[in-house]
Amino acid sequence: MNFKLSGIAMLFLALGFFSSCNDDDTDNPTTEMASFDLTLEGLEDLGSAYAYEGWIIVDGSPVTTGIFNIDADGNASATNFEVAKSDLDAATAFVLTIEPSPDNDPAPSAVHILAGDISGNSADLTIDHGAALATDFNSVGGHYILATPTDNDETNESSGIWFLDNSSGSAQEGLVLPALPEGWLYEGWAVIDGTPVSTGTFSSASGADSFSGFSGSNDGPPYPGEDFLQNAPAGLSFPVDLSGKTAVISVEPFPDNSPAPFALKPLVGAIPANAPTHSAIEIGQNLVFPSGSIERI
Repeated sequence: MNFKLSGIAMLFLALGFFSSCNDDDTDNPTTEMASFDLTLEGLEDLGSAYAYEGWIIVDGSPVTTGIFNIDADGNASATNFEVAKSDLDAATAFVLTIEPSPDNDPAPSAVHILAGDISGNSADLTIDHGAALATDFNSVGGHYILATPTDNDETNESSGIWFLDNSSGSAQEGLVLPALPEGWLYEGWAVIDGTPVSTGTFSSASGADSFSGFSGSNDGPPYPGEDFLQNAPAGLSFPVDLSGKTAVISVEPFPDNSPAPFALKPLVGAIPANAPTHSAIEIGQNLVFPSGSIERI
């Protein structure tokens, strides 16, 4: 897996900047400095192995503004950042990335979560900017069925979830999702008694996902999904009736920072109580995403 430069060039071309990066001049005592405040909402704690890093785009190249963390309450470890005044004066955009920690590569990773164009002394930061995920997910939607095609037991059909649509009489792609830039993957989930259990990661809803560790020995359909039949996580028992549970499609950084769903969850839906098996069930939109802004002091 290539966490670094392979995807940066294409993403940065959306802003017209190059894949090279510049060090700031904070170590030069003769450099005039300037600062800005960073305000963020909806970001999550990345744990000890990853951190957030800000970048301003100067003459087409990213210049780091510093590394920080978000705690369990959503508070940033730093909100004011100082950079060379000449760089801040010339900056055209701000990009927020997720980086490994510690990070020995001075270039931005491919995992861009927020970005915005700087106008005057400020910038609004969103996921849909071209240098971030380049989509607002407004067009997402889809269906799933409850079924357990990977075993031969017809008494546990409510213990599997497959993101497909069979309302036409045959199985079809069940999710309407935009393509993601490098650094991101989709992941399916069933939230069972408060515990999110992954069905696997995928880049396209028209093929199988990456995981089948809970399923039986038969092949599943060529769509994302999972039968919860064996190898249950601690605290759970399989098979399990998914009626009344919750179905989720999340957007995950790659490599992933956590076994739990990331803050980006464009599709979330309660699975109906006494849900019918082998029948298409709609999953709803959940368009609440991280955002932010910068303001020059």
